Order: sequence, then C-alpha cells, then structure tokens
Amino acid sequence: MRLNQFVKTAVVAAGAAVAFSSAVAADITGAGATFPYPIFSKWAEAYKTATGTGMNYQSIGSGGGIKQIKAKTVDFGASDMPLKAEELETEGLIQFPAIMGGVVPIVNVDGVAPGQLKLTSDVIAGIYLGKITKWNDPQLTALNPAAKLPNADITVVHRSDGSGTTFLWTDYLSQTNAEFKSTVGAGTAVKWPAGVGGKGNEGVAANVQRIKGSIGYVEYAYAKKNKMSHTQLKNRDGQFVQPEDDSFKAAAAGADWAKAPGMGLVLTNQKGKDSWPITGVSFILMHKSQASAERGKEVLKFFDWAYKNGGAMATELDYVGMPASVVKMVQDSWKANVKDASGKAVW
Repeated sequence: MRLNQFVKTAVVAAGAAVAFSSAVAADITGAGATFPYPIFSKWAEAYKTATGTGMNYQSIGSGGGIKQIKAKTVDFGASDMPLKAEELETEGLIQFPAIMGGVVPIVNVDGVAPGQLKLTSDVIAGIYLGKITKWNDPQLTALNPAAKLPNADITVVHRSDGSGTTFLWTDYLSQTNAEFKSTVGAGTAVKWPAGVGGKGNEGVAANVQRIKGSIGYVEYAYAKKNKMSHTQLKNRDGQFVQPEDDSFKAAAAGADWAKAPGMGLVLTNQKGKDSWPITGVSFILMHKSQASAERGKEVLKFFDWAYKNGGAMATELDYVGMPASVVKMVQDSWKANVKDASGKAVW
C-alpha cells in the first residue's frame, strides 16, 4: 500500500516537473533597446496572463541586443538603429518594426514646467558641444523670453552604453547641425565632448532627476512615467511641437516601408508641421534559420499578439503601433524568411 502510494506520488511529482520545465522552456527571451522597454514590459505581463507564456526582456541597450542575437544567446534582439541589408544578410537575420515612439530632451531647471521650454537643434548641438554652458545664455533666453532662466551651469547627460536612443538623438543633430555632424557624428556610441554618462534610458533619467541644471534625452515614456520636464522642439517645418502620440504619428505618416531595405526606416527630421523631429522605430532581430522551430514560433506568436492586442497599451504610454499595412508586410516576411533547420516555414 505504501509502495503504491509512493509510486503514485512520484508519478505526480514527475508530471509536475515535466509541466514546469515545459512552461519554463516555452518562455521566450529577448535583449536590447531600452527605448521600447516600458511597452515590452506591459505587453509581456498581459501576454503571460492571456497565454501562460512568459517573455523575459533584458533592457541593455541596442548595442547589447545586437551582440546577443548575433551570439544566439537570446531568441530575439531589439535595436532602435536598423541594421543595413548587407549586415542582415551576412548574419542571417531578419528585421521587422515592432513599435514607434519619440526621443525627447529632458531638463532639470528650477521654475521650468514640463513642455514649457523651447529648444532648437542648433541650441541643443551648442549645449552638447560645450559651447552653450549657462541656462541664461542669450540663445536660450531669445527662444524663451517669458521663462525665468537662471544664471546656472548646464550639465550635459548622455548615454554611457551603446544605444539606439543615442543613435536617434545624434542622427537628428547630425542632420540639422553641420558642426555636430563633423565633431561628434551619428551612432549608437559616440565620443562626447563633455558630460555625465548614464546606462540606459533609466540611467539618463535618474541622472537628470538628481543633477540640478542638467539636460538629457530619453524615450518619452520614461519622461512621462517619471514626471520629468520635457521640452518643445522646433521641427523641419519651423514649428515648435510637443512630444505626443499625434506628433509621433505625423512623423511616421510619410514612411515608405516597402522601399526600405530590411524595413530599416529612420524617422528623424521628417517633413510636416505637426511632426516630432526625433521619432524612432524599435526593430526586432531574429535568425532566419531557427535551431528550435518551437521557440522561433513562440517569438512570432508574441509579436503577432502584440500587433493585434497591444495598440491600446501602446497609446497609454504614448507609443505608436504599426499600421495594419505594415503588419501585413511583416507577417509576409515571417512566412518567407523564418524557417526551421529543414527549411520549412515556421510561421
């Protein structure tokens, strides 16, 4: 009797262990850009509730995500700087857009309310090049005659890690300011003339909150979540605009995804009177040949669910979901490119 009971208990325990290991095995892993981390976290929580499958994402910066997906240590990588078609081909990767949003300047200046301060690309470039060093500099007071800007030093805060957010920020400044382009240039990691580094959007936000008189740049969801003072920006059409869902959508309105190799569009400095000038896209990177067809399919199922069910959550955090026409292009790309070891389509 006792032996039978022991056997039954062992069988139940073994079954539970198998179920547990299967559940763990089903969880998918990703790493990369901090730009989409707030929405990825929200999607992951809702997806786990809906399906039982977890999505564990490491917010380590676009550079780290690219390295990890190339090394095959995660199921997918995420980058706000799209890889070029040649690199995708060399590495055997597929790239597709997941979400859009905006990078915003944030400041910690006494008496300046969120959205009050007006900045231009030339003024930002001057600050990051170390040429504008005081908040009451004539170039700043001319833009903001009603603001009481103090005679205080400006502390520049930038990313210390390889970052797609930095790519979008420096790409915008390089497009609009010749001196910044020749001195610093655009990239995920650049040599800054001066300033304090922070790891991830989280690190930049924390430093700006901590340091009086500082300026930095983060994805808008971080500024909103932490109740930080973002600024207005003058766009390509000469209009001062606020970062918000509509201004991000306006920047993306003219995007021609079909003509972009690897769907790798950069949406900085777009035309349109309502366009936010530092709008960006977070891209997902996966291997075309999947060692585990099951895990590859789970990644695609997660993003398929996010496209169909994640729009309202994205809007809450002031991200912009991908249009239906783009989602159709993405799914066609999955069918054509993502395959198992035998060459059979995963999706």
